[in-house]
Amino acid sequence: MWNGILEEKEGIIDKKIARKENSIIERCVSDNGQEAITHYKVIKELKDYSILDIRLKTGRTHQIRVHMQYIGHPVLGDYLYGSSSNLIKGHALHCYKLEFIHPISKQKVSYESYPLNWPFPQ
Repeated sequence: MWNGILEEKEGIIDKKIARKENSIIERCVSDNGQEAITHYKVIKELKDYSILDIRLKTGRTHQIRVHMQYIGHPVLGDYLYGSSSNLIKGHALHCYKLEFIHPISKQKVSYESYPLNWPFPQ
């Protein structure tokens, strides 16, 4: 879940990501970084939060967290790139589906979690 209601209901964030100066953990949007492309689409809006379908074209460290902070909608409960939350311990970032080409077998591998119809706080 992301803080706030997004004005743009879907879009592409195409901003390079680099290690934040003087940090071994944090990343930031930077012209000196590596290519990072995130596709997003709002799938549900609650009172003060949005649930998004996020698809990555690239796979940079903390890419979703950095890009969502960059557009002003950090992941709910993300203390590193946003703020903590009383609704959840840790950040509300969940991978529903993961697909990739296995590096050895060269076969497409797909893993799915539970569907997006579980109860959300209103």
